[in-house]
Amino acid sequence: MTEGRNRLGAETSPYLLQHAHNPVHWWAWGEEAIAEAKRTNRPILLSVGYAACHWCHVMAHESFESPEVAAVMNELFVNIKVDREERPDVDAIYMQALHLLGEHGGWPLTMFCTPAGEPFWGGTYFPYPARFGRPSFVEVLHGIAQAWRDKPQDIETNRTGLLKALQASAENKAVVPKGDGPLIPISLLDQIAARLADACDLTWGGFGQAPKFPSPYVFEQIWRGWLRGRSNAKLFDAVTVTLDRMCQGGIYDHLGGGFARYATDAQWLIPHFEKMLYDNAQLIDLLTLVWQETKSPLYATRIAETCDWVLREMIADGGGFAATYDADSEGVEGKFYVWDAAEIDAVLGAEDGAFFRAVYDVTPEGNWEHHNILHRNQLPALRSEADEQRLATLRGKLKAVRDKRVWPGWDDKVLADWNGLMIAALANASVVFQRDNWLAAALRAWRFVMDAMRDSDGRLFHSHRTGKRLHRGTLDDYANMARAGIALFEATGDPRHIEETKALVAVLDRHFADPSSGGYFITADDAADLIVRNKHCHDNAVPSGNGVLVGVFARLWILTGDTLWHDKANRQVAAFAGELEGNFFPLMTLLNSYETLQNAVELVIVGDPSRPETEALRRAVYAKSLPNKIVRRLAPEASLPTDHPAVGKGLVGGKSALYVCRNLSCEAPITEPEALSLS
Repeated sequence: MTEGRNRLGAETSPYLLQHAHNPVHWWAWGEEAIAEAKRTNRPILLSVGYAACHWCHVMAHESFESPEVAAVMNELFVNIKVDREERPDVDAIYMQALHLLGEHGGWPLTMFCTPAGEPFWGGTYFPYPARFGRPSFVEVLHGIAQAWRDKPQDIETNRTGLLKALQASAENKAVVPKGDGPLIPISLLDQIAARLADACDLTWGGFGQAPKFPSPYVFEQIWRGWLRGRSNAKLFDAVTVTLDRMCQGGIYDHLGGGFARYATDAQWLIPHFEKMLYDNAQLIDLLTLVWQETKSPLYATRIAETCDWVLREMIADGGGFAATYDADSEGVEGKFYVWDAAEIDAVLGAEDGAFFRAVYDVTPEGNWEHHNILHRNQLPALRSEADEQRLATLRGKLKAVRDKRVWPGWDDKVLADWNGLMIAALANASVVFQRDNWLAAALRAWRFVMDAMRDSDGRLFHSHRTGKRLHRGTLDDYANMARAGIALFEATGDPRHIEETKALVAVLDRHFADPSSGGYFITADDAADLIVRNKHCHDNAVPSGNGVLVGVFARLWILTGDTLWHDKANRQVAAFAGELEGNFFPLMTLLNSYETLQNAVELVIVGDPSRPETEALRRAVYAKSLPNKIVRRLAPEASLPTDHPAVGKGLVGGKSALYVCRNLSCEAPITEPEALSLS
């Protein structure tokens, strides 16, 4: 090791670099670290976190920066530090092991493993010194070391049980299709949507008390249920109340735009202040889908502010999107974002200050730890146009002052899967709201990932930073980028996006597919540093890659006319549908994608894209909330596959035309936007 630095000094991850000067003899995850543990026959202390994680910082300050704690760690363990965003495959294995131990999970993840990397005990945050009813981290370290030395049978029992359970988790519950009927009846989706809405808090939105997470794919499932029947008002209310409260709550950054990771209370007031690219991508998607029905000015504003925040603050080198903003600045959670009443008045003056404070719940005593989180949930209704313009001006003044504060840490690594989510969100929102700059940013990010983060064989890398691409791509990288490619095709009509999407799927088929029981493994067949290859269809903070692929295959079927893709989609659903008999909650992306497979509607717009009449038809399409729509833009001279239901259909009387196609047949052409009626 270089003096004053451990082995993390050569890494590119901002999270790992935060620990490069710890007195702990950290190793990065990999075969070298495992070899060292085997050579010395010491257990592994695996610590997993990420740059924006508040409690990761707390444990780092208390323990990893302490020479006393580090001395114990260095003597008794081989210490390995992992950035969960850079190595989601590693994190997923050991987080699942923690759940199997009966723990709720979270980060920092602290796992103790054999020298081979097999887990036998773990937890999350451990304090130093002891408090919160938790033992001191040093006590934990000595206890684990003693058990390793004196109770090898107990260690072996835990190791064997956890490893067996981890291996069993890769065995998906497939179903065998019966006859020509659907694998999953749409009526079952209706029942699931109704049950979810029944569980929703219809006063504050979301589920349960605290903490509350946005869970966009869950609310998409409820919204789809409402669109199918348009009769159960509770479905509509569950989604709109949740979005209204989040958009006006403290979880939203009212000065800079963008949503925080989650709320620590039931009323969306107190955020966990970190901002993640993936949350904001999913919320842009959901808000856009719901806006297309409600035309809510609040949603339109939050979409615009969040997209503009991404373009202003989340563009990394090369045009890819950065990963996160930290929860902390100057070592204090939320310090960058909160205000005192006196500060507001000093910036805005007495009259404007009083007006602003009344709207945003700013008081001398504060609404959180003697400070104020800006929010509008006490007076959530939008005010007059003049008042809203006045508030916008005042927010701009406060933001100018806030911009001079010490900023939270910025993790500027580019992750392929999260970029895929944001590319798709921006591409879709750009055509709905006619924002060419959002589409341009999406196109730049797509090209960066596809050009700078693939090797000569077309295989993706997961992470890119400071000119280095690292770690082989996971299933989610390919699935989310494939979805993004289709979104860009629909937005631009450029067929190259379809060809590049098919190339991504081809890599998945070569290196990730499980031909025995269907579906795709999370990691490739040549991943050498993992104790198990996971395979599941469960959503976590991001949508499940296996679930996303159902929608990708469904859209490729419609766009190419090749039934191979339809068969792939059906096999993908069958591989995981058996899990619905247990817990349907983690399978929302699978179910949302399945509905697209069953109820896809293709909208073929034929006409010169530069002509106003063509654009008017496209505007009519994107003005409607149609989660199962697939849009194809076709120049008058372009051709379709010979078996496409719209083949041979073109302009009508020289005018641009829209063809609505379902179940391999097309309805009569539409030439006037107001004639489009879809549900």
